[in-house]
This record gives sequence, structure tokens and C-alpha cells, in this order.
Amino acid sequence: MEAYTNALLIAIPSFSFLVLLEITYGHLKGFQTYTFTDTLTSMTSGITQTIKNSLGLIVVLISYPFLLEKISIFSLPNNYWIWITAFICIDFAQYWIHRLKHTINIFWNIHVIHHSSEEFNLACALRQSISNLIGFTALFLIPAAIIGIPYKLISILTPLHLFAQFWYHTRHIGKLGFLEYFIVTPSQHRVHHAINPEYIDKNLSAIFCIWDRIFGTFQEELDDVEPVYGVLKPVQTWNPFWINFQHLWRLTKDAFHTKDWKAKFYIWFKPTGWRPEDVKEKYPIQIITDVYSREKYVTKEKIENKLWAIFQFIGINFLLYYFLTFFSDLSPINRLEIGAIIMTSIFGFTSVMDGLKWSKSFEFLRCSSALIYFTLPYKWDLYESSSQIFLYFIVIYLSLTLISLFFISLPEKLMYAKG
Repeated sequence: MEAYTNALLIAIPSFSFLVLLEITYGHLKGFQTYTFTDTLTSMTSGITQTIKNSLGLIVVLISYPFLLEKISIFSLPNNYWIWITAFICIDFAQYWIHRLKHTINIFWNIHVIHHSSEEFNLACALRQSISNLIGFTALFLIPAAIIGIPYKLISILTPLHLFAQFWYHTRHIGKLGFLEYFIVTPSQHRVHHAINPEYIDKNLSAIFCIWDRIFGTFQEELDDVEPVYGVLKPVQTWNPFWINFQHLWRLTKDAFHTKDWKAKFYIWFKPTGWRPEDVKEKYPIQIITDVYSREKYVTKEKIENKLWAIFQFIGINFLLYYFLTFFSDLSPINRLEIGAIIMTSIFGFTSVMDGLKWSKSFEFLRCSSALIYFTLPYKWDLYESSSQIFLYFIVIYLSLTLISLFFISLPEKLMYAKG
């Protein structure tokens, strides 16, 4: 886990720099693909996944080392070919995992956040799930286990494979000629994120587009069909936690309300979006039927709201970098404490940006209780001996947030804008 957190100390600043670079480029070109609060949601979604993964909050159904031990029939030589083969195996597995997420109701819940933005930019790549609490990836790596790909290679290449999917989340790069036949490009991935009837659930490959071409899920970006981004059931929130579990909550309610006892079970395994007929009629859900007249979710913020959100985002990032930098020195309890502070801070400030009436009360409770907790004598002594900077920062951050709640107003009522 320490190797993972160390890698993030390089990856996160790199991704953030590229996001800022794309924002700057869009401004100079007069084609801006970012909006303020949508970008904050994307960035904080990435932070929530970082905390969740670092804390190991997942139950693994079956591990790759176990499969390797039980079904391996080869022992491949350690040369560059085994690295290439391992990467291809990972990519093949990710295609089918990705296809499963787009096909089955329960699995869509662990992917919906990645598609939830109604914009398309590099920051969208950071919208990663925290609702994937059960690990089943190894089941799709059975081919790799059979041919004896070592676990070390899988563990090294898997995060690199994920990071390599960052660059093509952009609208500033057109088609790339002959490369379109071999690798996933920005053009192909724009299609994947689109909700147009021509595009939906297409281009599921991660690195090599050959899988889409072989298995019938490839779709070229058409010159006369501009992609419209988002999901058919708009999430209508800036809160990454609600986005992560919104679909699961809908499935749970439908399973509870339906009178069809069989449907209570198989709703989870039906195709994505399927609902029992009785609940579909009694509890309708807004679904986009005409993508070209859809309305984007927006809130109307004042400058004070934006400045407050920026302050929150900076504070959360300081806590994040402390968490990652000193991860190996922190006890499990300290990791959980700091992780909880970061997670509740993101939940609180994104709820404020949604303009929810109870959000300021939540923030008041969060800050006051955390201040009391971290200034208890034994806690003060514990953190002061390891890092005075962290202790003083968190007290200042929480105090300023607490004071600001008496002066800032919530963003104006929720609005919907054409486009």
C-alpha cells in the first residue's frame, strides 16, 4: 500500500497540472470545456477514491495470487515479452469488466460516477468509484493466471494501465489517423461518454480498441452527430457520495416497492436501467429522451461561494498530501481519522455547493466536533509529537470554516440551463 500512496504523490500533481493546462488552453482558444463546480466535483471524486483505496476498504472475493497458485500451467521467462503479455491480459480483462458495468444493473452503480459529468474534459477521468466495495477483478484475469503471469507484474502494471487512460478525456484533440485502428483515442472515448442513441454503450476498450472491433462494440465519432455527455438519468448533484450510491439507492427502493417477488431478486441482474413495470408507473424517474434538448444541472453561485469552495478544496488537498506523504508513519487509527476528516469535508462542502438547506448545519456540526476531538489533550500530544504542522493546520482550517458559516450564503436555488 505504501508503494501505491507514493505513486499517487507523483500522479496527483501531474494530473492536476494537466487539468490546469487544459483549462488554460481552452481559455486561450475560446473553447472552454470546464465549469467551476463540475470541475470541483470531478477533482474531489478522485480524492474520495484515493482515500478509499489507500485505506483498503474492499472485500476481495478471490485474489489473483490464489488463482495463480491453483491454475497456472506455464512458467514464462522474465523478459520484455512477459510484460507486454501481462499488459494485454489486463487490457482484455478491463474490456469485459467495463462491458459488465454497462450491461448489468448492479454493476452500473460502480461506474455511473465516471459518466456523471455533463462536461467532458481531463478532470472527468478522475471521477472514479468508491462504491466498488467487492473486488472481483481477478476472475477476469484467469487467462493471465493460466499462462503464469506473476502477481508482481499485475500489481505494477494495473495502476499504470489506469493512469494511461487519463489523456484521452479531452475535446481538444481530433481524430488521430491510423492510430484510430489500434488504440483508444480522444475521439473514440468522446463517443463512449456520449448519451446519443448512436453512441451509448459503445467503445468500451481501455487502451487497445481492437477489443471493441472484435466484439462488436466499436463506434466511430460521426461528423454530423456531436456527442452529448452525461447519463440518461441525470445525477443532479455536485456531491460525489450521492453520485456513487444514487443508482444503488434507486435499485433498493424499486426492489422494496415492487409487488413482484421475483423482480425483487432479479432487478439487480437485469440490463442496466431495467425497472419492474409496477414501480415504473408509480414512481417515475426523470430520463432524458431527447439528448439535444436536455438541460444541464447548474447552481447559481456568488463570488463568495466560489472563494469558499476554493478554500475548502485547498484545505482538503493539504490534508490529502499529509495523508499520503506520512502514510507509512501513521497508525491505522490515524489513517482512519484523517481519511474520515477528508471524506466528511468533501461531503459537507459539496452539499453546500448544491445549496441544500441542511448543509450549513452539517458543516457546523462537522467542524465543531472535529475541533473538539483534535484538541483533546491526548490527541494534541499524539499529533504534536509527530507533526505540529498538521495539527495547527487542521485547527486553523476547521476554525476558519466554522467562522465562515456565519457569513456565507448558500448558492441560489437549483437551476437548469439549456445546452
